[in-house]
Amino acid sequence: MLDTFFGSIPSILMIVAPIVIAAAGGMLCERSGVVNIALEGLMAIGAWTAAAVHVTLERMIPSQTSVYIALIAGGAAALLFSVIHAFACVSMKADQTVSGTGNNLTANGLTLFLSQVFFSQSRTPGYHIGMLPFHNKGNPLGFLINGIYPTALIAVLIVLGVWFLLYRKPFGLRLRACGEHPQAAASAGVNVLRVRYFAVLASGLLAGIAGSCLVLTQTIQYTPNTINGTGFIAIAVVAFGRWRPAGITLTGLFFGAAVAFSVVNIGPLQAIKALLPSEFFSLLPYALTLLALVVFSGKNYAPAAAGKPF
Repeated sequence: MLDTFFGSIPSILMIVAPIVIAAAGGMLCERSGVVNIALEGLMAIGAWTAAAVHVTLERMIPSQTSVYIALIAGGAAALLFSVIHAFACVSMKADQTVSGTGNNLTANGLTLFLSQVFFSQSRTPGYHIGMLPFHNKGNPLGFLINGIYPTALIAVLIVLGVWFLLYRKPFGLRLRACGEHPQAAASAGVNVLRVRYFAVLASGLLAGIAGSCLVLTQTIQYTPNTINGTGFIAIAVVAFGRWRPAGITLTGLFFGAAVAFSVVNIGPLQAIKALLPSEFFSLLPYALTLLALVVFSGKNYAPAAAGKPF
């Protein structure tokens, strides 16, 4: 049973990584005072771009080189797409929830349109090889990381980078001040609009990387169902994690494990799955998302100015 459990860890971390990366972007954005519920759409843009770039390049250059080019391209595409949300919410002071919803709907339609234009179908073609996991051969740490995808390392580095930015750099203090009391930050000479623009664009970049990580590890092509609510789970992770890097990491592991249990068979779970319909485990992560939002909806953990135009 232990062998089965440890053997399933790479699969669990593969599912957890995109959730944590997207949640880190959402947390950074909300700590500046801008609510970004467009993470789902931004992940879709990143995933489509990564799949399209990889399937185009993998026959021209080494496949793992094209994987990482695709990863960067997915993040860049989502960053550019997030300019819409930044302009609407920061410059035009639009309702942030309405803007995020519009961005999600636009992203879903745009990826379908681009797939039709470039590939004459509603999805990208399948590629031969996605991102490969680490292995034992020639690796001194192989026994620790064997089978684990690089996306797990990317997620760790991103969370550490966001933590360092927020709590160890003066800019992080200014960003948090913009999310708690932007008027006070502005009176101290902080350019609130510039800080919020940075945060929204950074959340777009990270959501795009998250979508790229998902499509390059969990599937072989982008389809309209590739993201399948992962961005909304990341939003719940931000709230459940109390808008803190350590919190979103632990919560991301919890939610990611809930998603993984629907596809991974681990010891006693096999007996439970025999008693319950498979749809129950597919529903579990989304039910937990709703539960988390209900439990924390009345808590005062969120930045005080989140969702309020400046």
